[in-house]
Amino acid sequence: MKRKAEKSQAAAPLSAVAARKARQQQAQSAAAAVEKPVAAESAGEPPSKKARRSPEEAIAVEQEENQPTRSTRRKDADSVKEPVQDARRVTRSQKSSQQYTPDTNQGGEDQTSSEPESEEEENAVVEANGVELASLQRDADEFESPADTPVQLQEFPLSKTRLNKNNIMYSDEHRLCVRIKEKMSLVLIGHYDLWVKRGVVSLMGAKLHPSSRVYRVYAPSTHSLPVIKCVSGVDGAAEIEVMSCHSGIYRLRHLSPLYERVWNGKNTAADKLTLKSASPSTKRTFSVLYTSADDSLKRHLRPLHLEKQWSSAIKSLSQRGGRLRTLICGPKASGKSTFSRYLLNHLLSPAPQTESSYRNTDGVAFLDLDPGQPEFSPMGQVYLAHLRSPVFGPPFSHPSLDDSRSGTIVRAHHIGASSPKEDPDHYVLAAKDLMDRYRSLLASYPQCSLIINYPGWIFGLGLEVATYLVSSLGLSDVVYMSEKGPAEVIEPLGQAAAQAKVPLTILPSQPTDFVSRSSAQLRSMQMQSYFHMTHPSDIDHPIWLEQPLSRTQPMQIHYSGPNKNIEGIMVMGSRIDADLLSEVIDGSIVAVVAVESPNALLGDNSTTTEFTTTTTTTTTTTDTASDTSMADDDDDDGDDDDDDDTEANVPPPLTTKSTTLTTNITLTPHESLPYLFSGAGSSNPLDPRKSHSLGLALVREINPSTQTLDLVTPIPAARIQEAREQGHALVLVRGQLDNPNWAISEEYYAARAAVRQHQISLAKRGSSSNSDAKLNAQEKRVAALLKDRVRRASTNVPWMTVIEDPRNRQAGGSSLPRERGLWRLRKKAYSGSGSEGEGEW
Repeated sequence: MKRKAEKSQAAAPLSAVAARKARQQQAQSAAAAVEKPVAAESAGEPPSKKARRSPEEAIAVEQEENQPTRSTRRKDADSVKEPVQDARRVTRSQKSSQQYTPDTNQGGEDQTSSEPESEEEENAVVEANGVELASLQRDADEFESPADTPVQLQEFPLSKTRLNKNNIMYSDEHRLCVRIKEKMSLVLIGHYDLWVKRGVVSLMGAKLHPSSRVYRVYAPSTHSLPVIKCVSGVDGAAEIEVMSCHSGIYRLRHLSPLYERVWNGKNTAADKLTLKSASPSTKRTFSVLYTSADDSLKRHLRPLHLEKQWSSAIKSLSQRGGRLRTLICGPKASGKSTFSRYLLNHLLSPAPQTESSYRNTDGVAFLDLDPGQPEFSPMGQVYLAHLRSPVFGPPFSHPSLDDSRSGTIVRAHHIGASSPKEDPDHYVLAAKDLMDRYRSLLASYPQCSLIINYPGWIFGLGLEVATYLVSSLGLSDVVYMSEKGPAEVIEPLGQAAAQAKVPLTILPSQPTDFVSRSSAQLRSMQMQSYFHMTHPSDIDHPIWLEQPLSRTQPMQIHYSGPNKNIEGIMVMGSRIDADLLSEVIDGSIVAVVAVESPNALLGDNSTTTEFTTTTTTTTTTTDTASDTSMADDDDDDGDDDDDDDTEANVPPPLTTKSTTLTTNITLTPHESLPYLFSGAGSSNPLDPRKSHSLGLALVREINPSTQTLDLVTPIPAARIQEAREQGHALVLVRGQLDNPNWAISEEYYAARAAVRQHQISLAKRGSSSNSDAKLNAQEKRVAALLKDRVRRASTNVPWMTVIEDPRNRQAGGSSLPRERGLWRLRKKAYSGSGSEGEGEW
């Protein structure tokens, strides 16, 4: 009996793999033995889910903990290896259909008046009206579903404040005003506007005082939830008002399954208490959570708390005021970005007079040197941002600034990769140029402090780059985010700090207990958010457009002839043949770089000696294996106008005073594309001191007959025009970024979402059945068009092929066909394909 009990305890579902194993064993003859640890789980508070493991580690842990039979172990090992074999899969269907329930398909999203139901309620309506759930659910998000969690989820405490008639000041269908006592807290999920009316509250490092300012907060389930805590108040309490906001970011779930199950679900018990006078279908864009068990989607939700040592370090660093220039570094997943965000918000929020006499009126400069996980930019770039207001949300909620109220991008450089190890010399030059720009910024903002976020590339050559930056950037502090060392990192870093007379602060790492998105998936979400976000001039906050990129009007630019708009096209890395250039850039992400000087290419005679001198320190030979293993986070791999008159989006030609790079230009044999290459074997990058990145664009079509390129880009037209007026040449740079699979499949998911919305509209009109016999002529026509749109989107969209998986899965005892959406890039886009975006791709 003791041996049996030990095996049952080992089978407790501490991870997604173990949970899957427990459910499979429940379906077998030994179901009773598996139910015991699940039932016992609610008695105590088990540890939170561990961080995501690699497939090989997951298999090893599963075999050690569960001791399954040979046949079952083989089956589970194959199921774990499937996502690795299908690396390009946009939708990952990792679970058997016995885990599939109607409300695991979609995550609860905030809705406007035109979309009152949450995603859970959409599924219920669709199922009740006879829609084929297999076709609508097979592409749903399954990254973290109720089926991936234990049957009885642990209750993890979130809010310390319980809403009642004494602390609810007022509430309606759009807003909620509550009083929070000192040292008490409130946690919400969703996105909302926060107004502090009385007292002082803390939020993600910022201390917010009573004012007329309203702060936009994004609290998705993909990250730890921000905590609203009362620091001080009138009569021992602070008063805040939380309001629903409709930025459109929740509609991105119609374009990608990565945005499914991200925001709030059905109304919680606290929501129902504050919505007594409203209709039962009323739903705000946020929900109040007391514990993680209040979440109707049963996700692993955790509050965002800081280590005490972190709080002390933030207070100590902030006392330097405008003299602060700190470099934050450490291994991967140690909490560098979280610490940087907290420190940034703390510096940007006004402190009470009793704490410090310093008032930040010049903002904070944020030098982001992490191209793999940037905070205010899409991947592949390093940049200097000038922030003037605290920011509350994960990176995909602010993928760019674009002169918004929160801040601006002073200067950016395109690295073209998720890790600086691809070209460390170019990386160091970019960092030094951005630091020079910060010194220039001090002329206008003398009290502007500086935060430098360094990537997790801290071993081998990455350590040498870090020590070089410590010794050359004129810092005031260095923060290392790991008490565990190792010594071969701490000692050189400490020596460099000592030589530069800079104090080194070592803090404990604070890794995330559970992640529902991988690093590659978060990069895709941020990139998709970047291309769909816009900053209207008459609105303080950004909005997101749900139109697929295949249906947006592109910017048409001439790459040849007297009216050409770009000077050349570069490909970073190894040299390619000129006749392959169109294949390389077609359907890819490119950077739009403004070249300020004709000798901007590194390696030219005018610049070689100087660059060699400045980068000698960074070129020492190191352990290549160590560099590769510690490369930062590389573990996985708009406009709504439908007018056909593209001439309105044609930028003016280059002026006569523009920079020229014609000496290194080669025209491709078939398309006459201006191929810009300089170097021997590999391409020399552009000098960061003589060029800067304006942003990213998607090459949607190459038209050799008109010698034009169709680009989709969120770069403001005024910014491009400003670069031309200054005489800068524009160059398109193709780096080594992830393939834009999210853009290729947008039309497919949008078509599926349109079908689902049509079925919901039928249900709202009281249709009891969706059969053809009960549909009128117009409804039949609409249903047929939508069905045809899905078919064309899955077969004829350029660059995309849907490969069906004939394997079946069991759902509630019935066998349903299973389709795996595998998106495969074709070699070339073609016109006349009959796709929904024909003539636009």
